[in-house]
Amino acid sequence: MSASGWTVGAMALAVVGGLVMAWLALLATLWLTQRRETDPAKLSDGLRILPDAIGLVRRLASDRSLPSGVRIRLGLLVGYLLLPVDLVPDFIPVVGYADDAIIVALTLRAVVRRAGPGALPRHWPGTPEGLLVVQRLAGML
Repeated sequence: MSASGWTVGAMALAVVGGLVMAWLALLATLWLTQRRETDPAKLSDGLRILPDAIGLVRRLASDRSLPSGVRIRLGLLVGYLLLPVDLVPDFIPVVGYADDAIIVALTLRAVVRRAGPGALPRHWPGTPEGLLVVQRLAGML
């Protein structure tokens, strides 16, 4: 048990919960965007977004050609998700993880602004439809 009383398992659960909430936010965006007939994004593509988003964060954080501010922001994001103390406590159902999803989206927007619009397509490991959703969340479209 750590000094704060949280076990490694509890911290890992908090991170997973934050990522799941971010994934749900991406699914909601997909659902809202699929209502437009010209939009190629489909709700079924949301099933691949969570692992792709994790891959995106890993790839962006390890790219030494990007400004150090990008890697710092991503490191702070992971740290925030690992911390047991949040803006809204995670033990509150649904709302508890909403702050994590919002922080992920805001960080993604800041990273895109700093890294440039070409960083997401270059590092995106998933489908073009998934990239479209992430670009919308990042404020690129």
